[in-house]
Amino acid sequence: EFGFVPSDVKKEAVSLTLEYAYDDWCIARMAEELGHEDIAKEYYHRATNYVNVFDGSTSFFRGRNRDGSRTTPFDIFSTGRDYTEATPWHYRFFAPHDVNGLIQLFGGREQFIKALDDLFSLESDELTLDVSDVSGLKGQYAHGNEPSHNFAYLYSYAGQPWKTQELTRELLDEMYDDTPDGIIGNEDCGQMSAWHILSALGFYQVNPSNGVFVFGSPLFDRATLRLPGGRTFEIRAENDPAKNIYIQSVKLNGQPYENSYITYDDIMAGGTLTFVMGPRPNEAFGAKPENRPQTAI
Repeated sequence: EFGFVPSDVKKEAVSLTLEYAYDDWCIARMAEELGHEDIAKEYYHRATNYVNVFDGSTSFFRGRNRDGSRTTPFDIFSTGRDYTEATPWHYRFFAPHDVNGLIQLFGGREQFIKALDDLFSLESDELTLDVSDVSGLKGQYAHGNEPSHNFAYLYSYAGQPWKTQELTRELLDEMYDDTPDGIIGNEDCGQMSAWHILSALGFYQVNPSNGVFVFGSPLFDRATLRLPGGRTFEIRAENDPAKNIYIQSVKLNGQPYENSYITYDDIMAGGTLTFVMGPRPNEAFGAKPENRPQTAI
């Protein structure tokens, strides 16, 4: 009816609107694969509903009432009624099905990168958290609560994958250790561990349903995925990846590979993915628009 969940009807309305929009995109993709074009069209339209709670004056997702007015007061450093166990920062970049559209909402690539930089660096004495689930803070990012787990990987969509490599390695090092309380937050459905396992392999799904794995910083010299039919997919990282965190170049099955992501189909076909690592960023790798991951409606 409204194109968003009204805040004066339901708590956690912004979080619900954003997550429902992603869910609707997944429904649209399934309908498309099954040949139901009318249903796909309807649900792709519904998947754009996240735009309806984006406040252009602040570049945050912000609650709206039934009459269209914005909810007040609005405090970017506080958990509140409109968000699920989160501050506005923790849902600020949540449109995994339309990251390219989200970049445009922010005003373009440079503004989007600046906002991501702020997320991971901005400290505030005004931060007020009234839910224990918000933990593992790095700037305003909270690794201990799952909605923002894909945010470190979003730099790759804007052509700066070296920042993704740097941040994901920092999170691997700082947010986990091998003690009884070695996970920094609530292990909802195994997601805290899943982030670590995938990121340690060297990639992660920003959108879990589109078959794209965005590169981060592989932690091991070698890892092997055992696939159906006796196939294997081997991930190699040359030049001491434990110390050298930046991707210099990549090869897939021995051939130069310029993209900052790999597809599910490539992985399931079996083969070898080789990262060449180094101590300093290679800012050219994955920077061109044609080499960036894409998610768009």
